[in-house]
Amino acid sequence: MFKEIDEKKALIESKRPFSQHTLKSIREKLLLDWTHNSNAIEGNTLTLMETKVVLEGITVGGKTLKEHLEIINHRDAILYSEDIVKNKEELTEWQIKNIHRLILKGIEDKYAGSYRDGQVIIAGAEHISPEPFLIKNEMEGFINWYYNEGQKLHPIEMASMVHIIFVGIHPFIDGNGRTSRLLLNLELIKAGYPPIIIRKENRLEYYNILDKAHTTKNNKDFVNLVLAELNTTLDLYLKYL
Repeated sequence: MFKEIDEKKALIESKRPFSQHTLKSIREKLLLDWTHNSNAIEGNTLTLMETKVVLEGITVGGKTLKEHLEIINHRDAILYSEDIVKNKEELTEWQIKNIHRLILKGIEDKYAGSYRDGQVIIAGAEHISPEPFLIKNEMEGFINWYYNEGQKLHPIEMASMVHIIFVGIHPFIDGNGRTSRLLLNLELIKAGYPPIIIRKENRLEYYNILDKAHTTKNNKDFVNLVLAELNTTLDLYLKYL
């Protein structure tokens, strides 16, 4: 299941040393695509090029302050995630809250980095998230799973499960989707893979596959989605390195 991906990863590794200029260009492209698509999935209306200019510090007319902050905040959360990998830090609830705090900074400061105190309904989904009083225990169970059963899985499957489990708990009032995609990519990067981009065009399929994973415990379709997107990113590296 993971053989083709791991062969491509090994092929890329064999091309070292990489051109630092090319690596920087690929990284900037992925950061832009990731930020644009992850926010667009949640309803942000900035186009790819508008996202690019916002990241360059330019304000786009006709767009809300919230939409601008979503772009800047997501970029900052990616940079924070990269620092976690660079510093070889362990995954903790504190880290997850910090990522979420960056996502909602200046948008919903009251809820940034804090578990929700009310029930949420995920529109269109059959899955029902746990009641607020259960979240602390659910998150502790998630971290326990991560350091035990999760470590026995192939890194790609483990990263996929991190996303599935976390977004199923839906611990925050808002920003769960963006945080879950950051956590997924954080785990991929830790394992030496590049990040994936779940594209806004695939939003419906993405939501349906997630709901299937939560209601049937069949995670195969979601893992396959991650594999397909990872294949796309690896092909990008192979094309330019």
